[in-house]
Amino acid sequence: MENGNKKRSREADGTNDAESGKEVDESESAKRARKDGESEGGEKTAVEKSSESTERKPESGSTGEKADEDPEFPEDDEIAKIARREDKLKTELGGELMALLTLEINTMGADWFDALVSEMKKPYFKQIKSFLAKEYAAKATVYPPERSMYSWSAYPLKQVKVVILGQDPYHGPNQAHGLCFSVQKGVTPPPSLVNIYKELESDLGTDTGEGKSGFKKPKHGYLDGWAKQGVLLLNTTLTVRAAHPNSHSACGWETFTDAVIRTVDRKSEGVVFILWGGNAQKKGGMIDKKKHLVLKSAHPSPLSAHRGFFGCKHFSSANKFLKERGRAPIDWNDLP
Repeated sequence: MENGNKKRSREADGTNDAESGKEVDESESAKRARKDGESEGGEKTAVEKSSESTERKPESGSTGEKADEDPEFPEDDEIAKIARREDKLKTELGGELMALLTLEINTMGADWFDALVSEMKKPYFKQIKSFLAKEYAAKATVYPPERSMYSWSAYPLKQVKVVILGQDPYHGPNQAHGLCFSVQKGVTPPPSLVNIYKELESDLGTDTGEGKSGFKKPKHGYLDGWAKQGVLLLNTTLTVRAAHPNSHSACGWETFTDAVIRTVDRKSEGVVFILWGGNAQKKGGMIDKKKHLVLKSAHPSPLSAHRGFFGCKHFSSANKFLKERGRAPIDWNDLP
């Protein structure tokens, strides 16, 4: 742009001086401007003004506020964001605590981590980490795999609409992956999940495929489709030793998941808490019932489902509550 302006200036017979209105020899003026950085009258030449205007002009869509930003590291660059977050964590946590929380930093949703980091600084959380380290050192098989331990936090805290509490993870091979009641694709749905599907069919009706709305039971037990919509599928104990149910229930996890529940209660409005079974129902006392809806029933296990789980209609009740508050209901069929 600058070279084009200069070329046009050289081709012209002359230009009007902004101050005097007299003709000036452009070549002479340009020489003086290049030498001294300004014209005789102390004003920058028209060529230079045009050049500066072009250089300052922000690109299309830009506000011009980020002119000094390094183009190699735009604001939304993921690598730059990660680097900034690491620097922030080093400052806030220090090297020792940052090393202890490596798994949490790398696998927990960033907003969940930020909301819960004060909890993870407490002595009891260090004891949980020590307990798990001993389990791994003893070559015990622990479910779910470490990388999946915090899968429940994969979607933003602010999007939570429904909380379903489980107890501890499934303790069979290839089942648990960090979402309560859910199993990985290719794994047969366990009895509790089969009963959940039965209650959905009873509550919402059966989808016959003939235009009638209702629940169409999937051929798998992978519930991530619910999680994506804002259903927090949280076990109150996050790990278990293979073939040993409740084996990690006393290591401190419940203190941590209580903090998760309190965080949702405090930071959210109009959430449905679904508490199945005595262990989950104990958590009801920490939930503000003026802000949220609490639904309780027996556990969907075959041992207790007929004592109040079947017929509870929690799925339709949850959606009714959400719609009354202007929130999108959960599509319980969205299980791809």
